[in-house]
Amino acid sequence: MNVRERLRTALPAALKQRDAALVAVLRATLAALDNAEAVPLPEHGHGSLALEETPVGVGVREMARRDLSDEDVKRLVRDEIDERRRAARVYEQAGEHERARRLRHEADTLAAVAGLPHAPDLPAPDR
Repeated sequence: MNVRERLRTALPAALKQRDAALVAVLRATLAALDNAEAVPLPEHGHGSLALEETPVGVGVREMARRDLSDEDVKRLVRDEIDERRRAARVYEQAGEHERARRLRHEADTLAAVAGLPHAPDLPAPDR
């Protein structure tokens, strides 16, 4: 089972268990994957388009999607994990220990569900 399938399979179970934190992190990660598949809209001139040529809104058809490789998906999921770990470090340094704990838990849970190896916490970004 690939990473995306693992995430999709875990979502109904998390919903059934009423695990709001896991549901939120799974939905956010699946949305990030869907967004990464989006192909940018073509740049059109300043003129108007016929309704059927309009890229969004009434009359729009399904847009082309980019195919992500398994490695692309793993990289994007790792990015989601890393983002939570970085944010946890920032919250920890600001004294927001509970929020930091929740973010670390989200990162660890996402890594476990996705079947990705655990990586150590990353340093907080310099500001």
